[in-house]
Amino acid sequence: MNVRKISLALALAAAASFATPALAEKSKSADGIQAAVAGDWRKPEAKERDAERHPVDALNFWGLKPKMTILEVQPGGGWWTEILAPYARLNKGEFYATAADLDDPAVSENAKKGRADFIAKYADAAVYGKVNLVNWGAKAAPLPANKFDFVLMARVFHGWAGQGRVEPNLANLFNAMKPGGILAVEQHRGNPGQEPPVDKGYATEKAVIDAATKAGFVLAEKSEVNANPKDTKDHPFGVWTLPPVRVSSEGGKPVDASFDRAKYDAIGESDRMTLRFVKPKK
Repeated sequence: MNVRKISLALALAAAASFATPALAEKSKSADGIQAAVAGDWRKPEAKERDAERHPVDALNFWGLKPKMTILEVQPGGGWWTEILAPYARLNKGEFYATAADLDDPAVSENAKKGRADFIAKYADAAVYGKVNLVNWGAKAAPLPANKFDFVLMARVFHGWAGQGRVEPNLANLFNAMKPGGILAVEQHRGNPGQEPPVDKGYATEKAVIDAATKAGFVLAEKSEVNANPKDTKDHPFGVWTLPPVRVSSEGGKPVDASFDRAKYDAIGESDRMTLRFVKPKK
């Protein structure tokens, strides 16, 4: 081997030595996400939705990493919880979720029951690790400051808009996140320019981005991983006409036998924006 070839080989080896740790960390993170998504603790009906919710691709896009302190905002039925809590356990992280504010004397019995049911559902520490709950509500104390590396708000923005809680909730999250932390957003996506900007479960990307930017977040990147061009967004019962909710009649009324359920099932789950925001380091 001549001197030139030796020099080239040494240069390549040096480059590889610098690249390997970053690549290894990325690979480990991706493997950890895949393991959490593939876990046998997940219900079959939850796994059936993976084809439309793309959890591996979404979490990799958002930048979930080992050792992060994770907060899931308003976890609902726990579709993401079944992935995120075990991921935190397997990867030396911590998992938190918001829950009904028990310090609020006006909190409903249904909300209290929902919190108790959530605790029972994820009580198996061998699977889910320690599932920490933080109070959440209009009268709740602020979340702990500079606590979280990764915050997921999935399909909640439209609800906040209806309650007039977008601005205070995003301000609360911004204060609770570490500088450099990630705000991961999954939200039913309305048509650009629709009026009102948040309607029947759908929100425009502009409405979400403007609100997050006003709170201090910086939009890092968008992904089309959850796009669904078949979603016309003009359904009789809003986004809830589509799977998985599949509303087929006005609230409280009997199901209309003539309603073409198959038409909406064929669309699949909604067209969704998938956004990654960051809290600036300075």
